[in-house]
Amino acid sequence: MKESNIQKKKRARSILRILGHTHPNAKIALCYSNAWELLVAVILSAQCTDKKVNEVTAKLFKKYKTLNDYARAKKREFERDIYQTGFYRAKAKNIIRTARLVKEKFGGRVPKAMNEILTLPGIARKSANVILGNAYGVVEGIAVDTHVFRLSGRLGLTERADPKKIEKDLMKLFPKKDWFRSTYTIIDHGRAICTARDPRCDLCPLAKLCPSAFKFPRFKFIAKK
Repeated sequence: MKESNIQKKKRARSILRILGHTHPNAKIALCYSNAWELLVAVILSAQCTDKKVNEVTAKLFKKYKTLNDYARAKKREFERDIYQTGFYRAKAKNIIRTARLVKEKFGGRVPKAMNEILTLPGIARKSANVILGNAYGVVEGIAVDTHVFRLSGRLGLTERADPKKIEKDLMKLFPKKDWFRSTYTIIDHGRAICTARDPRCDLCPLAKLCPSAFKFPRFKFIAKK
């Protein structure tokens, strides 16, 4: 029997409540000291782990201390500085161009509005949600990263494959006051339990609420004992 919208919304809120208890200190893992550094870290995090980004930015933020330093950066040198994050040519180009645009068009401040921040090179809606929420407390949606993408499907909260459509589905299920924290509780759960390759359904506090629970080899093996 297909789940009604009311039932799905009730289940989604139960999921969020449980994750809130399981991961009470969930927050962004990237290290930064201001909105601009957060923007740089977010661009670098594409197809790269937060741990590696933090290793790279620990040196990067000491070398490039102001927005002007980034705007004046030499592309080849900057590429070497961020090489370990992967896709370094595109990332270097976007960061330098964005620094110049923020300086010239936005008076040296990372914009606070969604429509404005989306005009910056290398910033799509997921990144915009992360930056706006963490830097300014401006919450206009839910950041759909790889963990949120994976878990929202496994948990049966959406049948979509497009991040923008997934975000819209989740925004309908979760109260707006929970949009910001939902991202990080789901991410922490994705890292700790519901991993991409080896989900631990046997340890998952959401098992009774998850239509995908008990489908993975590890759980089946344990259940037979």
